[in-house]
Amino acid sequence: MITVRGAKLLAQADVIIYAGSLVNPQLLDGKKESCAVYNSATMTLEEVIAVIEKAEAEGKDTVRLHTGDPSLYGAIREQIDQLEERNISYDITPGVSSFSGAAAALSAEYTLPGISQSVIITRMAGRTPVPEKEELSLMASHQATMVIFLSTGLLDGVRQRLLEGGYPADTPAAIVYKATWPDEKVIRCTVDTLPMAAKEAGISKTALIVVGGFLGETYDRSQLYHPGFSHEFREAAK
Repeated sequence: MITVRGAKLLAQADVIIYAGSLVNPQLLDGKKESCAVYNSATMTLEEVIAVIEKAEAEGKDTVRLHTGDPSLYGAIREQIDQLEERNISYDITPGVSSFSGAAAALSAEYTLPGISQSVIITRMAGRTPVPEKEELSLMASHQATMVIFLSTGLLDGVRQRLLEGGYPADTPAAIVYKATWPDEKVIRCTVDTLPMAAKEAGISKTALIVVGGFLGETYDRSQLYHPGFSHEFREAAK
C-alpha cells in the first residue's frame, strides 16, 4: 500500500533507492524506464548518501523509498543529518504504516471505548537496544493496546515479558504477516500461545505482533454516535 503522493513521486523519479528487504517490489512497476534503481538492503548509509549526492549534482530527483511510514523504525534521522550537512534539500512524504495495515487486516479498532484509549508502539531489544525505561514488561504494565515491531524472531522473550508485565495468559493477540501485501496472513492467538502460533504458521520475520483486549468481544458503545449524547453538530434525542 502506498499513498497517491508517494506513487506520483515514484513515477517521476530519476533515481529510486528502496529498502529491498522490506518493500514490495511491485511498487516499482510504475517507475520511468530510464530510472536507476538501487536496493539499500545491500548498501551502507554512506553508499546511499553517495548515490543521492551524485544524482543531485546531475540535477536528478531521487526517491528514498522506505517501508510503511518512514517515521517508524525508518532510520531517517541519520540520512536527514547527512543531507543537511551537504545542503541537499529534501522532502518527507508520510506513508502507510504496517500498524495501520495490521488493524485493517484484523478488522479491528485499536482504541475501543472501555477497553483501551492508548496504543503503545514498541519492540523487543535485539541488536538495537531499547532504553531501560522502555523494557517490554514495563510497557505491558499499562495494559494498553500494544503493537510490537521487529520482534517476530524473539517471541519466547516477548511472551515472557508480556506475562511479567501483567497481561493474563489468555489475553487476545495476533500475528500479522506482511500487512497489506498480496500474501498477507493473520494468525489469531493469545499472549501465551504467541511462540507456538508463529512456529505452526512458519512465520519468523516481516510480521507485527498485536496484543490487547481490543481483539476481544466486549467494549463500550461510542458516545459520539449515541442518540443520548449531544455535541457541536447534534442535539441529544429527548
